[in-house]
Amino acid sequence: MLFGKSWYGTGDVGLLLLRIGIGASMMIFHGYGKITAGPERWHSLGAQMQNLGISFAPTFWGFMAAASEFFGSLLIVMGLFFRPATALLAITMLVAATRHLNLPEGEPGAGWRGASHALELLAVYVALFLIGPGRYAIGVRWKRDDGIDPWEKNAAPSSEGAADADPS
Repeated sequence: MLFGKSWYGTGDVGLLLLRIGIGASMMIFHGYGKITAGPERWHSLGAQMQNLGISFAPTFWGFMAAASEFFGSLLIVMGLFFRPATALLAITMLVAATRHLNLPEGEPGAGWRGASHALELLAVYVALFLIGPGRYAIGVRWKRDDGIDPWEKNAAPSSEGAADADPS
């Protein structure tokens, strides 16, 4: 069935595909160029924090933006430290949107049209933060210590010794 019940329960696969698509795209097309550009580029990126009233340590803030776009995206793909990574990327997109909204009218990328991509990604990262990484994530696999296999559908906690217990 194309649209029937057989597709229910595939949300974790959808989250995996979304994590790979969004994460790899951000990492390759946005983060890599920024993280490898060096301190001069980081300084100009971090200077955008002035739009939020933060004018100290622009090189640090620029590095944090570049690191969140590259390493945060890598973490999203893997599903490791997922919520901190999506939170950092959401903040980075908020700063990017304010940059576009504060550009003088007539400059390329100014206004709502220029900010739209950052606002769209902001919505995606906030939604991913709220939803979580899904079942197919390294972080999910590592964090469970209650006997439940997060990759096994409808798994129940293991009870040690239950198999050896006398049923009578």
